[in-house]
Amino acid sequence: MIPGFAPSRPAYLRAVRASAWYDLVVTAGFATPWTYALLHGALSSLSGAFGLGTLPALDPMQTLYANLMGSVVVVWALLRIVRPLPVHGLFDGAARTLFAAWQAYALAQGATRLLWLFLIVEVAFGVVQLVPWWRSRRPQPLPAGLS
Repeated sequence: MIPGFAPSRPAYLRAVRASAWYDLVVTAGFATPWTYALLHGALSSLSGAFGLGTLPALDPMQTLYANLMGSVVVVWALLRIVRPLPVHGLFDGAARTLFAAWQAYALAQGATRLLWLFLIVEVAFGVVQLVPWWRSRRPQPLPAGLS
C-alpha cells in the first residue's frame, strides 16, 4: 500500500476534498439555465477554436438535464468540501467510474473531443479515490468448517 494514502489518512481526505473543488468549479456553470447558456457558448467557442467538434444547439431538455446534473454535483461537492469522509471518496470514485463510462460512450458516438479533457480528470480522480480502498481490503477468514 502507498504509505500515508489509506482511506483513513489525511492525504486521502485531501484528495477527496480536491476532487470536490474540481467538481464545484467545473459544474457550477451547469446548475442554472442562465449560467448553462453562458457556459455552453464558451465551450462551443473553445471546442470550435481547437477543431474538437461542435456542441449541439441548446434546447430546453438539454438545459434541464444539464441543470439537474449541475445542481446535484454542486451539492455533492459542497458536502465533500465541508465534511470530507473516507466513504465519500469511495462513493465519489464509484460515481466517477459511471461518469467516465458515459463520457467514453458519448465520445464513441461522436461527441466533441473536448470531452476527453473531462474524461481524463474523471478517470484520474476515480483511480486516486478507489485504489486505496481496493488495496486496504483484507481477505476475510472462512467460517469454521469451510476451510
